Amino acid sequence: MTAALTRPDDRSGTEDSAPAAPPAEIAPADTAATATVPADTKQIGRPRIGPSADGPGILRRQAARESSARTYARSLPIVPVRARGMTVEGADGRRYLDCLSGAGTLALGHNHPVVLAAIRGVLDTGAPLHVLDLATPVKDRFVEELFATLPPELARDGRIQFCGPAGTDAVEAALKLVRTATGRRGVVAFTGAYHGMTEGALAVSGDTAIRDATGAGTGDAVRLPFPQRYRCPFGTGGAEGERVAAHYARTLLEDPNAGVPAPAGMIVEPVQGEGGVLPAPDGWLREMRRLTAERGIALIADEVQTGLGRTGTMWGVDHAGVVPDVMVISKAIGGSLPLAVVVYRAELDHWWPGAHAGTFRGNQLAMAAGTATIAFVREHRLHERAALLGARLAGALGDLMPGQPAIGDVRGRGLMLGVEIVEPDAAADACGTRPAAPALARAVRREALGRGLIVELGGRHDSVVRLLPPLTMTDVQADAVLERLADAIEAARAGQATSTAGSESA
Repeated sequence: MTAALTRPDDRSGTEDSAPAAPPAEIAPADTAATATVPADTKQIGRPRIGPSADGPGILRRQAARESSARTYARSLPIVPVRARGMTVEGADGRRYLDCLSGAGTLALGHNHPVVLAAIRGVLDTGAPLHVLDLATPVKDRFVEELFATLPPELARDGRIQFCGPAGTDAVEAALKLVRTATGRRGVVAFTGAYHGMTEGALAVSGDTAIRDATGAGTGDAVRLPFPQRYRCPFGTGGAEGERVAAHYARTLLEDPNAGVPAPAGMIVEPVQGEGGVLPAPDGWLREMRRLTAERGIALIADEVQTGLGRTGTMWGVDHAGVVPDVMVISKAIGGSLPLAVVVYRAELDHWWPGAHAGTFRGNQLAMAAGTATIAFVREHRLHERAALLGARLAGALGDLMPGQPAIGDVRGRGLMLGVEIVEPDAAADACGTRPAAPALARAVRREALGRGLIVELGGRHDSVVRLLPPLTMTDVQADAVLERLADAIEAARAGQATSTAGSESA
């Protein structure tokens, strides 16, 4: 496959800068963003946001002033100034196809017309933008639209708690909720999980680096193996690995001498995102539902990234036909603006006034944008579109594997896909798995950016290239993503081979 683009002279002064991607398949940027400002309008403090913006200077000032905790800015050294749909334009005029989508937040892509219209509609009415948790027509419409998409059994008597505007706060709320309702402390979590960055969410997440660095404990969390096909924790994989994982969970929770007190809840992602795009097997998830129901353990589904059509069904749990007791929802439901909620069965509603709160839980603009987004996804059945397009992408990426040994596995659901990058020349273990190749994965990400494609990494060793395009991605854009990613993998592998050969000759 030939490269989608030839690399022009580097204009940004960073090694990760990228050329413009062909934008022909994308609608032009909103004309309102480029309208001429009258000469007599006061410009003090107004940033320059067009292609003439000082991109390199902005990057330098960011590096000098922002926290060392910044992440995406390190691997994606671009300065976005305009965006529409799947296209992002940088300050240097280059364009990119965005397969990060705000870490899955942008279900309809950037600046979708229905989202912009919803936001302008609220602004034009003069309605209050900050209302704490007071009832408003905007909130009422949002709740009605959201509940229309939920599993009917949960929606019939469900309760909703608006949280602080990030998914991690909704996770904290869910943990507090089930502990309050059951009077128990323990929570069952899974290896590879990611639930957020606050202390309670970290306690049920898999990555130990931040916990070790900050002293944040695991609290009352008990961790069980999450089944996966390619790197099965039991060395079997497939249906047998799924069966053993379910058996182990049941044995641990039923054994009176296991040293595990009866937990308040079990929290699980229908697809582990940061953990490497690992779908929970349907049969295993159904067994977790049976186990928790039998033992009075609240099942919490973390749908922060999997929700609203992302995986090819409206919610990730729909694949298995599972109805959880609690759903944690954020990202896409705000229509690109911050919004997070917990929806749960009425019998768990043992909270007292103020038991969970947040100053910005009444974000009216986010609720309006979210209502428009949910309605658009539902009415246009974009979850079904995600299933079809995701299967096509996964199939095409899988077809690359016989001729591309740097690809160890292709997996995911809908438009939540992962390509695991492995050492192409390493021997496979007894299970047919080759070592993860994080350095090579970083090179793939860099080469992709150089071809006008924004992707990020995840997984146990940051060796999984993750694809989270908007649900509105076109067939033409899907073809471009496939071509650019395939070229990036080949270029990264060729670069690694050249580097290795140079080292050996030296």
